[in-house]
Amino acid sequence: MHVRDVRRGRIAAGGALALTLGLGAAGLTDTGRPGGSEPEHGRGGAGPAARNVVLLVGDGLSIAARDAIRLATVGQDGELAMDGLRYAGWTRTDSADPDEAVTDSAAGATAFATGVRTYNGAVSVDVDGRPVPTLLELAQRQRKATGLVTTAQVTDATPAAFGAHVPDRADQSEIARQYLDDTRPDVVLGGGEDWWYPAGDEGAYPDDPDDPRPEVSQGRHGNLVERAEAIGYDYVTTADELAATRSDRILGLFANEEMFEQAPEGQGDEYAPVVPLATMTRKALDVLSDDRHGFFLLVEEEAIDEFAHNNNAPRTLQAGQAFDETVAVVRDFAARHRGTLVVVVGDHETGGLAVENVDPEDESGDPASTDPAVARSLEDGPFPVAGSDLQFTVDWTTGGHTGASTPLTAEGPGADRLARSQDNTDVFGVLRDAMRGRR
Repeated sequence: MHVRDVRRGRIAAGGALALTLGLGAAGLTDTGRPGGSEPEHGRGGAGPAARNVVLLVGDGLSIAARDAIRLATVGQDGELAMDGLRYAGWTRTDSADPDEAVTDSAAGATAFATGVRTYNGAVSVDVDGRPVPTLLELAQRQRKATGLVTTAQVTDATPAAFGAHVPDRADQSEIARQYLDDTRPDVVLGGGEDWWYPAGDEGAYPDDPDDPRPEVSQGRHGNLVERAEAIGYDYVTTADELAATRSDRILGLFANEEMFEQAPEGQGDEYAPVVPLATMTRKALDVLSDDRHGFFLLVEEEAIDEFAHNNNAPRTLQAGQAFDETVAVVRDFAARHRGTLVVVVGDHETGGLAVENVDPEDESGDPASTDPAVARSLEDGPFPVAGSDLQFTVDWTTGGHTGASTPLTAEGPGADRLARSQDNTDVFGVLRDAMRGRR
């Protein structure tokens, strides 16, 4: 899908009419002002417009996972940064998949990004495969800067749902191409270098065919890094390069695939991103906040989900702590920049995680089993409750997703509308309206 990038004065060939029609269907007609950059106060009630919107997605983050992170980090009497936001609610996560009752990340992110329920695996297309406009694209129509930050591949399902449209989330090389040819987010930071280089061109991170999930360059659209540089992106691959760049358009790829090694405990698992999520987010905020029209930024911590898939509680907690440190960075920014809407939410629950007392008689698995699947799902812990002599364990019911609702906390213009039980698609409407100054 090709879109008009008003902010940069670029018009990509083709497809603009389809997006314009989609914007109208979503209730987002132009204000009649140049670039539609000013908030419209009209029908539906007026409210303060959100100059900046930061949506932070903890992939796989459930209420139980948030509580486990809280107990391990600040204890029973403490408060995580994500829990200190003023308004709290929860989101139902059902997709529109004809074969599965439980959502995946692609359908979940599409719901946030577009307000449309779709099938599992779909990236910002409806159940008939038709592209639907995203919050990032709508922000660009208001001439706002935009960014995508993740510890996953930058072309993985969650960031992709804001900056691309494909029927199948696995088509990551096509997603990368659409970032450059169609949506052009100003800042793109994360992993997934393998999808930007063609086979045989290793890029900055050497191919590793011996990895359990081979990490090798596999792009299908030529050298997209070179193409990115040709259209004005500063390409960076290390923390020092990211810190040093002064460009207002940055592509940073810091791993072959994810920025961590997902595996069960003791089987090659590692959470040590080359550039921490908080650092990437701080840089994105610095760059995007220079835009006089404000910005939209999507931030994702993918490792919570991946380690929960592996029933790896120590790494799930570690990734959750990194996510909360990132929320603290965003909250500090929002405190210094009025008109910033901050929303923290999980896209679905992963692992059926439960926080339990330490009880040797309450082990739900079979400690004597040598079956990897059984061993993986045993209780993890005990873990200390910070600031106390108490301990807790983490138990698992699955290596997949569950259909549980996910917690949401928010603060800033329009955040009070999220303090309720709601569908995940409703989050889109609140963020869209906040950017337009509507209630």
